This record gives sequence, C-alpha cells and structure tokens, in this order.
Amino acid sequence: MRRALLRVLYVGRNAYWRVFQPVTLGARVILVRDGQVLLIRHSYRPGWFMPGGGIKRRETLEDAARREVREETGAEVGELRLLGFYDNFGERKSDHIAIYVPERFELVGRHDEEIAEVAFFPLDQLPEGVSRGTRARIEDYLAGRWGASGPW
Repeated sequence: MRRALLRVLYVGRNAYWRVFQPVTLGARVILVRDGQVLLIRHSYRPGWFMPGGGIKRRETLEDAARREVREETGAEVGELRLLGFYDNFGERKSDHIAIYVPERFELVGRHDEEIAEVAFFPLDQLPEGVSRGTRARIEDYLAGRWGASGPW
C-alpha cells in the first residue's frame, strides 16, 4: 500500500513540474568503497541511482546530501568534496544538482521505506537499468573531472 502511495505521489510531482515548471535544487552523493559504488533502487520508479534528493528550506546542499544519504542508505558520511554541479532541463524541469563524494562513509543504519534496494556494484560493471545521469556522474568521478558542470 505504501509503495502504491509513493508511486502516485511521484506521478503527481511530475505532473506538477509539467504545469508549473519550478526551479529545483538537490544534492546526490557518490559512495565508493574498494572499487565499488553504492546505488539505490526506489520503490516507486525503475532504475538504479545515486542516493540524494532535494533540499529543504533553510538546509544547505551539504546538509541535504548528508540527510538524503542517511535516509536512503543508512550511511553516515565524513567530509564531503564537491565533484560538480549539473543542470537537468528534461521533463520540463529546471533542476540543478550538486554531486558530492565523501572522504569516508560508514553504513550504520537502515534505509527508509521509499528505497527498495541498496547494493554495491563494481565501478566498471554498473547494473542494467542504471540511470543515464548516474552513469555519467560516475564516469566524471573516474576521469577525475572535479569541478565539472554542465548538463545532467
């Protein structure tokens, strides 16, 4: 029942974007350990993604990144380093995303109900269904393109 509600809310949010075309701001995090990246799969949409999401009022980008990682993976992250800042104008959005990479992280808790699965994958063998943006940001990370910006 909860997953069905999340799916309805997700579809409703996309409809809102199409009508009102708001400017949104969010943060995602690339979690790498021993040559593997931690990815998530939502309960309400297909595909594998980096953990992350939108910022809340009076929240910094780094605070949003830390909160989203904790909620979606159960991880606590150390110092964050900004990989880049990207824009996504698809689906009639005006979305802007900061990508962070922590120096270290530790899995200490559980993910919330919106996440169906959390898994590690070798950086050179990403799973089928990984989102295009996730794949591109991991490629930026592997190529050492720190301070990057551009389209998602």
